[in-house]
Amino acid sequence: MLSGDYKYIALESNYTKKWRHSYTASYSIYDRERSTFVTPVTLPTVVQYFTWAPTGHTYVNFNIFFKADVGAEAVQVTHNGKKNEILNGVPDWVYEEEVFASNGAIWWSSTAKFLAYLEFNDTEVHKVEFSWFGSEQYPQTVSVPYPKAGSSITKVKLFVVDTSNLSRRTQVVAPASVSSGDHILCSVTWVTDERVAVQWLTRKQNHVVVQIYDFDGSSWREKQVTYVPLPLFFAEDNLSFYKVMSDPQGYKHIHYVKNGKATPITSGKWEVIYISKLTRDAIYFVSNEYQGVPVKRNLYKLMIGGSTSAPQCLTCDLFPDRCQYNSAYFSSDASYYRMDCYGQLHPPPRVPPALLSNDSSMVNISILEDNKDLENILTEFQMPKMQYDMWYQLMLPPNFKKSKKYPLLIDVYGGPCSQKVNYRFKLNWGAHLSSTHGIIIASFDGRGSGYQGDEIMHAIYKRLGTFEVEDQITAVRKFIDMGFIDKDRIAIWGWSYGGYVTSMALGAGTGLFKCGIAVAPVAKWEYYDAVYTERYMGMPTDNSDAYTNSTVTARARNFKTVDYLLVHGTADDNVHFQQAAQISKALVDEQVDFETMWYTDKDHALGGSAYRHAYNLMSHFLQKCLHNPK
Repeated sequence: MLSGDYKYIALESNYTKKWRHSYTASYSIYDRERSTFVTPVTLPTVVQYFTWAPTGHTYVNFNIFFKADVGAEAVQVTHNGKKNEILNGVPDWVYEEEVFASNGAIWWSSTAKFLAYLEFNDTEVHKVEFSWFGSEQYPQTVSVPYPKAGSSITKVKLFVVDTSNLSRRTQVVAPASVSSGDHILCSVTWVTDERVAVQWLTRKQNHVVVQIYDFDGSSWREKQVTYVPLPLFFAEDNLSFYKVMSDPQGYKHIHYVKNGKATPITSGKWEVIYISKLTRDAIYFVSNEYQGVPVKRNLYKLMIGGSTSAPQCLTCDLFPDRCQYNSAYFSSDASYYRMDCYGQLHPPPRVPPALLSNDSSMVNISILEDNKDLENILTEFQMPKMQYDMWYQLMLPPNFKKSKKYPLLIDVYGGPCSQKVNYRFKLNWGAHLSSTHGIIIASFDGRGSGYQGDEIMHAIYKRLGTFEVEDQITAVRKFIDMGFIDKDRIAIWGWSYGGYVTSMALGAGTGLFKCGIAVAPVAKWEYYDAVYTERYMGMPTDNSDAYTNSTVTARARNFKTVDYLLVHGTADDNVHFQQAAQISKALVDEQVDFETMWYTDKDHALGGSAYRHAYNLMSHFLQKCLHNPK
């Protein structure tokens, strides 16, 4: 991790994973000018979060500590931090997983004059407890504050500290329109050294306030309020901004927001995925506009400041035979960008970085990785062939013949705003099953999926477990109609939300599926975290019928006609083992025979040796199911 002045490098060691994004580590500081390590380090051996400031740095261990220089003594900024109760500068479980997707909640102003941080108060949040079996005589108990649907959620406060006088700490107060009830802080964006934009969200997550605050010398006062979602890219006036939001036709497009009025500057029946970079005269963004195909991603440049020209695609014609799913990472002044080409199944992708010059022409500087070695290796193997449609993708076995009948495996996720079908290079378990065992692997994006307009995405709002499940079943019938699917050898599998959809589809009692595999599935939405669940289902008290009708356990009796493999880690902090335990209990109550595998002390990802074991287990299960007569 390079310091802002490029003089020092923070080297990380003793990495210990906590949740999806968080971890603890030790840090050594290397002086680049002297070519030696800084001693003494004066950093704790266990640090929750480390960040360089534009000058100086901070670290976190439930409290925030500030060092003005690498050799300076650390000054404690906060003093009330306590495990599972108060966290400063690092998010609690639900904010890490569902809001920030990060292990830090610290934001420096551009010159490090101010440091903004969040205080997370979990004292009223119910805790989930699970056993960590380890190797000791007695298991340990892991306790995690985890707000479930309808329960008390985390309370947050935003503070700003003056780094020239660390005792000067000012709270940035939420606006009255959200502070009257439970609320969520979405993002913090420094506009200038003395202007900060904060996005506040009501608990229902149907009302977002962008509040801009100015420092008046003693406090942060409200400057302007706008009601739009995140994220924000501020214009040169440091008050107006650009952001991606739904247009009147229900497609995500870039809007210019000034004085509370949002004006779309892109339009069409396609979606802007995200803004990559904003400069004085242009916006660079990634969209799925090209050829009207939502499974593609390309980088575009749109001139601003009075220009009426259409967006220019910068990647559409670069390696069109292999690069139709791209992203870009820009240098600070947007003179250069690294283009990442995620390619298609065959041939494997290449990654051509490119130069953007002032006249919008591009010059490839160098190929950082062309994957030629991988391409040569893959020539020795029979690879499956991909077949795409706007809604589905099929992975067909080598030497596929339409006149034959093949077993079918539905690979599903199905969660809100997800996309399973895309032009990314895939060399995964499905490719192995297709090339080695002659199984067709199919994925389908139905109602509830993303990047095809709000009408499709919002179809499952407040009704999870309905249309996204029904559409997978409908897709199977369409695949059978293609003529090369053996209708007696059809399976479905998924992980997390995909495990939920798998279980709901098997429990629908259609007779279409011979078997299915659910890894870490949700059983009941009341058991899942409040931020995610209430975003799509509302509060249980306001939508009780939908909560009741969306459970896997209520469909347990229908599992008598299918083969079912249920897989879960006992230390899953995300979708708790409780979910699989409830499915198991319901199946036993209905006298259903099924197969299970619990992975001791493994979390949602089933890392380490469990990962390989799980895929071997699932492969054997599918071989029994799909290669034996029904």
